[in-house]
Amino acid sequence: MIKIDIEEILSKLDEVQLDNEYILYISDLLQNDAVNSMKGFIQHGTTTTFDHCLKVSYVSYKIAKKLNLDAKSTARAGLLHDLFLYDWHKVIDKKPLFKKHGFTHPKKALENACKYFNLNDIEKDIIEKHMWPLTFRHIPKYKESIIVTSVDKYCSTRETFEPLINKLKKKKIQSNKNYSE
Repeated sequence: MIKIDIEEILSKLDEVQLDNEYILYISDLLQNDAVNSMKGFIQHGTTTTFDHCLKVSYVSYKIAKKLNLDAKSTARAGLLHDLFLYDWHKVIDKKPLFKKHGFTHPKKALENACKYFNLNDIEKDIIEKHMWPLTFRHIPKYKESIIVTSVDKYCSTRETFEPLINKLKKKKIQSNKNYSE
């Protein structure tokens, strides 16, 4: 059994200890204006879309590499998986459930990614299907797609709830401090 410590991988990302192979795989993407524009949009909590995608990309890359899968395609598509280029928090839509952001942004991200980059079949599958099982009709075809999908869920959950948990901890510490005085 292969052991993968996601927290350790994320700590290396936070410390900017990205390995050279990973940087080589994504360097052209990092120079693209559309990719860099993701820094201007909040994804989850206080995390930008760019930072979210970078985390998903790097953790997925490390897992794919450890499993001897296509780490390059995983890294690249992981960085592009949310290239939808709008602030989904500000979209007021009265559309039916299946037309809302969570269901539609993979298609928009894939369209944008194809507009700026030549993608292989694995990269396209990763981007298009990263919201599975929410988008239940879009079942991942490749192991790399399942990795990015899973890491995306992990990172999204962490990014959404970590600020709330920290706020509650801070409030509890403050409350305990006031109580003990």
